[in-house]
Amino acid sequence: MNSENVQTKWGQFISLIIVFFFWGFVGSANDILIPVFKKVFTLSQVQSQLVAWAFYAAYFVGSIIFFLISLKVDVLQKFGYKKTLSAGLILSAAGSFLFVPAASMESFPFFLTALFTVGLGFSIQQIVANPLAIKMGSPATGAHRLTLAGGVNSFGTTIGAILLGIALFGMGDNKKTALSLEDIKLPFIILGLAFIVVAIFMNFSKIEDPEKEEEAVIKHAHEKFNILDYPQLYLGMLAIFIYVGTEVTIISNLPALLHTSEFGNILEDAIAPFIALYWGSLMIGRWNGGVNVFDLSKTAVTALKFIVPALGFGVIIGANIFAGHDVSGFYIYPLWILIFIAVSFVGGKNAGKTLMLFGLSGVTMMLIGLVCTNTEIAKFFLISGGLFLSIMWPSIFDLAIAGLGKNTGKASSFLIMMILGGGVIPLIQGRICDIDLTDSNGIFGITWTHFSYIVPLIGFAYLGFYGYYCPKILKRQGINHVEGGGGGH
Repeated sequence: MNSENVQTKWGQFISLIIVFFFWGFVGSANDILIPVFKKVFTLSQVQSQLVAWAFYAAYFVGSIIFFLISLKVDVLQKFGYKKTLSAGLILSAAGSFLFVPAASMESFPFFLTALFTVGLGFSIQQIVANPLAIKMGSPATGAHRLTLAGGVNSFGTTIGAILLGIALFGMGDNKKTALSLEDIKLPFIILGLAFIVVAIFMNFSKIEDPEKEEEAVIKHAHEKFNILDYPQLYLGMLAIFIYVGTEVTIISNLPALLHTSEFGNILEDAIAPFIALYWGSLMIGRWNGGVNVFDLSKTAVTALKFIVPALGFGVIIGANIFAGHDVSGFYIYPLWILIFIAVSFVGGKNAGKTLMLFGLSGVTMMLIGLVCTNTEIAKFFLISGGLFLSIMWPSIFDLAIAGLGKNTGKASSFLIMMILGGGVIPLIQGRICDIDLTDSNGIFGITWTHFSYIVPLIGFAYLGFYGYYCPKILKRQGINHVEGGGGGH
């Protein structure tokens, strides 16, 4: 059968995307915990970013362990995708339960250990789920399936920020600003139990292992897998490192930015709406890209490219109103969404072109956010980075594994390893933010915390370069690879 005509296995795919929801939920939980831990444990900004470091460093460690084991035994072929995925979920459940003794002991290092354990489980899940989503149907719509899964991931981040904010601070007239670490226990007990339930469900689901593939023959290929034979892979690894780091650093340091007098002295209990807007921006972009996976007419696709983002923005506003947040200032944000839609039409289904255009758009948004003197507007330019990051994960992932064939599993572990960027790059930006502690004069007329957004600007610049250059690499290898669509980890 021609692989291009294979239909998406929707029953299996829907089972799989539950896992993507959990990644998003916990990811946004970190953004709530960062300002909370900073206040409770009296941390500097760079110390508070150890929350992101512990979580994302676990991906690096987990992927190295997975790769070393794969040198001896092909884990996915021996144990199967389902059992490996379930094992990752159980490990994340154990990490969630560790939040209970961490809170009882009031130990920041113990909290970091708990987050690291959750991240280890996620590293296993990522290695399995990303290539599996791509292979659950036609290769031509692989990136779009990953986009759709990324939309569910972003729904988790959007809802997670709101729900954890309610769990920790309450809502409406019952809202509190003082926080006890005891309040953290129940949400993570529930999360741990949910991981176990999903692991059991996954183990008994009808998800099938994909068919074995042979490695594409390329010029000068060595008999054994050598990463240096595949420039699309090692440049893609750097792209994943920078992509995840850029995605995480924008939001991880946003509470510190909004807490400055320059941006209105917004306190910890009022941060959740902005976190939801940022992650909701990724949700909007991924929902928009996910439209391409359905077999619809051109007119219907065009209409949905406007309708779906409107629905996504409605989810963000509705969730915040439900939580009792004043989001009247957010009603200007559809202007940025329209810019995103326009760029997505220009990029079309060409993965490289889309990645390049969104990289350049991200550079523009960060630059305007840095130079705009109206901070009420500037913050939306910075938050809109989420829109332009939204399409990047599967576009990078899909380009990076093109032509890898039977080595896709090994390549995937290398790529997931690079999620470490989510722990490293926020530390760099956090260190720039902390210059404000010793130099209150700032730089170029703005605070160092504001200037720190030069870091994601540089990140967007490399991602645009990868989108431009990688298709040229693939063309030299005789691989015609233009399909793409964006999504998220």
